[in-house]
Amino acid sequence: MSNTPSNMLALGTLAPDFALPNPSKENKIETLNTLKGEKATLVMFICNHCPFVLNVIEKIAELYDDYKTQGIEFVAISANDAVAYPADSPELMADFADEHGVNFSYLYDESQEIAKAYQAACTPDFFLFDKDLKLVYRGQMDDSRPGNHKEVTGEDLIIAFENLLADQPQEDMQMPSMGCNIKWKA
Repeated sequence: MSNTPSNMLALGTLAPDFALPNPSKENKIETLNTLKGEKATLVMFICNHCPFVLNVIEKIAELYDDYKTQGIEFVAISANDAVAYPADSPELMADFADEHGVNFSYLYDESQEIAKAYQAACTPDFFLFDKDLKLVYRGQMDDSRPGNHKEVTGEDLIIAFENLLADQPQEDMQMPSMGCNIKWKA
């Protein structure tokens, strides 16, 4: 288990577009424009096997249930090399989503081009875009990490969501996410 921090993409960056298959929907191609939320869109890079993701996935699913009715859409993307890491294969992504109550789109970036466009570095890696798809928050979900005995609260994301919904400025200090490195193809 590595401790790789997120790259902290520049605030104000326009969300890179994508058209990726959703293994939970017979590999139906889904796009950023069809998935984006009315008020905001949270794009996150996750995978099936990462202990950092497993530490927070239930809270992510809970936050989605709390915020989808407020116009915030969630999109998860896995970009790991599924040949080298078969636990992250698209065939297992639908099972993972079902097992963990993931009711938002979980897409597969086989080429890894989308992960590179977002400058994603780790799993989980979070990017919150406003209604105009401009980046307003990137970084950690909260201070919890596997084994650090801190409660999984989603605090940092909740603050970002609430600031956005209240049309208030985001926190100046945004802490990088921390997780396993994305498993890049050789």
